[in-house]
Amino acid sequence: MLHPPAPIAIVGAMHDELAALLAAMPDEQPVRAAGRDFWLGHLEGQPVVVVLSRIGKVAAATTATVLLERFGARAVLFTGVAGGLAPGVRVGDVVVATELLQHDMDASPLFPAYEVPLYGRARFAADAALAEALAGAAAEALREPAALLGAQAVQDFGLAAPRVHRGLVASGDRFVATAAESGRLRAALPEALAVEMEGAAMAQVCHDYGVPFAAVRTVSDRADDAAHTDFTRFVAAVASRCSEAVVRAALRRLA
Repeated sequence: MLHPPAPIAIVGAMHDELAALLAAMPDEQPVRAAGRDFWLGHLEGQPVVVVLSRIGKVAAATTATVLLERFGARAVLFTGVAGGLAPGVRVGDVVVATELLQHDMDASPLFPAYEVPLYGRARFAADAALAEALAGAAAEALREPAALLGAQAVQDFGLAAPRVHRGLVASGDRFVATAAESGRLRAALPEALAVEMEGAAMAQVCHDYGVPFAAVRTVSDRADDAAHTDFTRFVAAVASRCSEAVVRAALRRLA
């Protein structure tokens, strides 16, 4: 008896980040587990399971565990928004993680700062093939910003020439929203391109299970005192559309 192929998991922290993707699925069916709706269906001809993880590292770890244990996901893609940290990472740019780290993990002096106790590492690598597919898909999606997002959104958010960046993404259980805090993060982690609240936890769970993981984030703000300005409107007008375009293009590349 032939079993259906295992799905690729697509995860976002907030509903608006996934709304466009769910609307594009022709046959989605919800399954309730761990207080979440997991939407089973197909996208670009691939079997997928799409879920809202909720916000924060514990919520992300719970979601990843259910995806792997109950739904047998063969790979996990996280999409959504992040705050830009590194110079040159601007609002509207896309960051594809090559490594992920918890910036609020500190069990010193028992272990070095950022190192996850008993793992012997602070950073968890994204799967190279998945990250490559996401980076290529992002470059394709951003080639014509006005066609993707509409001229008004491009004008409103200054998105004339968004870029794709690849590198370290930092995760932590707080919304970084002051220039002082983002400055401290830049000083402590000069390689970090962006900061968010879920990716490193999900990467750790996928590492435990030996399942490929990758993350792509649209930069919604500069993680400073203006981080809350137009955040909701940006997610709906820009990030949701960008997530849909990038994930769908990546799935085509992975087919």
